[in-house]
Amino acid sequence: MHKTRRKVRLGEAAGYILTLLIALTVIVPILWLLVSSFKTDVGVIKFPPRFFPEEWTLHQYLYVGDSIPVFEMTKNTVIFAGGVTVISLLFDSMAGYAFARMHFKGSKLLFSIILLTMMVPFQIIMTPLYIEVYKFNLLDTYLGLILPRATSAFGIYMMSSFFAGLPKSLEESGRIDGMSEFRIFRSIMLPLCKPALVSLGIYHFMNNWNDLLYPLMLTSSQSKRTLSAGLAVLVGNKVIKYGPTLAAAMISLTPLLLLYIFCQKYFIEGIAASGMKE
Repeated sequence: MHKTRRKVRLGEAAGYILTLLIALTVIVPILWLLVSSFKTDVGVIKFPPRFFPEEWTLHQYLYVGDSIPVFEMTKNTVIFAGGVTVISLLFDSMAGYAFARMHFKGSKLLFSIILLTMMVPFQIIMTPLYIEVYKFNLLDTYLGLILPRATSAFGIYMMSSFFAGLPKSLEESGRIDGMSEFRIFRSIMLPLCKPALVSLGIYHFMNNWNDLLYPLMLTSSQSKRTLSAGLAVLVGNKVIKYGPTLAAAMISLTPLLLLYIFCQKYFIEGIAASGMKE
């Protein structure tokens, strides 16, 4: 009995140590990025490198602010990522509910085709997409950025998996009460999917906030450029300035860190629930 308890304690200690090592591999690079963004140009490239700067400075952030309209690009990114997130949650949840709870002819085939699109790289469709947006005269507009991403195969699959695990008695009781299918979806089923919706919303927001190629392809003016696209233009100007590059990366990363810190509970719950119900 004593040996069994000792083995359990050793296993728990090994688990804690492993978790700590994994956490350090994630946290240390972020801390290094944060601290290095306050270093001088010489301090950033100094060898051997030092973790803390000899001289703290805001010069790198001021340089980024003078080079590109950071606040305007941040606004564009919030509109783009936020708009895509809200619209995608609506369409993904509706489509997921339809495939999981409503039986109609060709649903399995259509669902399989949607899942197959997840295996198509964006580079294959980027040229036809650009031509399509150009034909609709939506280049360099918020609408042109948001509409092509109004829904996603991953979101439909995730919501469908979640809806499929809910008891059938819920919707049957709604039908007995004379509720329409949409009202059952809105009033009964959707409120039960809060963890899945939050985790999917975080996924959509982070994915679109960090996207570089897509907004860079569909925008041409600084007034509509997103933060990632604007920072890429800054970094790609002839000579790479490492200090401003680190500061720019920190500016882009901070909102996502804050979002994940405050919403990580729902994110983990949503992923776990979707996995269990699948």
